[in-house]
Amino acid sequence: MKKLYFAVCTALLLSSFSCNSNNQWKKSAESAEYIHRSVREVTEVMLHDIYSPPVASRIYAYITVAGYEAAINGDKNYISLAGQLKGLDSIPKPEAGKQYCYSLAAAHAILTVGKILVMSEGRIETFHTSLMEEFKNTGMPGDVYDNSITYGKLIADRILKWAGKDNYKHTRSLSKYDVQTDDASWKPTPPAYMKGVEPHWNEIRPFLLDSAQQFKPAKAVDFSMKPDSYFYKLAIAVRDAGLHLTPEQSTIANYWDDNPFKVNNNGHTMFATKKISPGGHWINITGIVCRKAKADYVRTAEAYACMAAVIADSFINCWDEKYKSKVIRPETYINQYIDQNWMPLLQTPPFPEYTSGHSVVSNASAVVLTKLFGDNLAFTDSTEVEFSIPPRPFKSFKDAAKEASISRFYGGIHYMPSIVNGVGEGNRIAEFALTKLKTRK
Repeated sequence: MKKLYFAVCTALLLSSFSCNSNNQWKKSAESAEYIHRSVREVTEVMLHDIYSPPVASRIYAYITVAGYEAAINGDKNYISLAGQLKGLDSIPKPEAGKQYCYSLAAAHAILTVGKILVMSEGRIETFHTSLMEEFKNTGMPGDVYDNSITYGKLIADRILKWAGKDNYKHTRSLSKYDVQTDDASWKPTPPAYMKGVEPHWNEIRPFLLDSAQQFKPAKAVDFSMKPDSYFYKLAIAVRDAGLHLTPEQSTIANYWDDNPFKVNNNGHTMFATKKISPGGHWINITGIVCRKAKADYVRTAEAYACMAAVIADSFINCWDEKYKSKVIRPETYINQYIDQNWMPLLQTPPFPEYTSGHSVVSNASAVVLTKLFGDNLAFTDSTEVEFSIPPRPFKSFKDAAKEASISRFYGGIHYMPSIVNGVGEGNRIAEFALTKLKTRK
């Protein structure tokens, strides 16, 4: 009897050891870092390729939704965005009876979608291959690896099919912006005098909004050249602020510049300085906050997807107003009617002035992050370190959004109503989106 008891105990111990040994790979494979690194790689490629802020926001939305839809199968408390996001009616399910690594499936889905949506797909492919080898080196069983890759590809294919029907391809064939000759309308600005970027972006299918016009801001201030007019006084305020910036105000303006179009002159040569987009800045903040909160890979995928969808809708809504009101930039107005030698601290972006995209996107982002992580989560933003700008600490997401908004006034590229009304626009977009978006049971 004692021998039988000893044999049973030994078998159970060996079984337990074998089971733990077989699942040891999970500790390293089921990590949020694979999600962070995949999103970051797509960011690096977008920096290299120089995408406009609206186009970058579209790419972020599709790659992060792909990652989320794969990741949520690792936690029964999360639900699919199918039926919630416009045009996304279904998502493939994992096969019953098969074992998966959903962090692998998510990373594979992110990078597979990313490769199709960017120009430098070879850069992502190289990273993708290396990352997949890391998963293999965790000791993951071959069948689990194969199942996960297959499932990630199914998700990616579904997301790409969905993306293909958002009207983006059609807008590539539409006419460029036709510069208006009237005094009030936006004109290209120095040094590159680029044509208006994405004048048809309001035709892109929204992710959560009912339409691109859903949260139309207050009417833009009526144009006037008269020195006693409100418009003239708004321009004077921009000019005066630019002439008397404090060191801290200059720091704030430069910190939130996020202009992927910055063009530099060196004699007869022009070259671009590559910077992260405004949406990309907030996606990076999302990663910083997820790491601080020690979010697992599912919660991390959730944060990225929610942020990216709202940021994408913010650009769609904002760009609709920009190309309807066509408000002239302060640089053009001030040079023509007030001071021909005045220059803004920041280089003026190549699209109409009203409303401030930074104000819309930053405040929408702050609403989403506050919903996900709370109202008073202090954090240090290191997004700009790679551009030789030191980190900045913030008491809350709203604190960061407030600074990002006013930075555009300090930089000399927006009148104050564009900032104030942009803040309200961003808040309303996000608050509406969050009533539509459900990620937890």
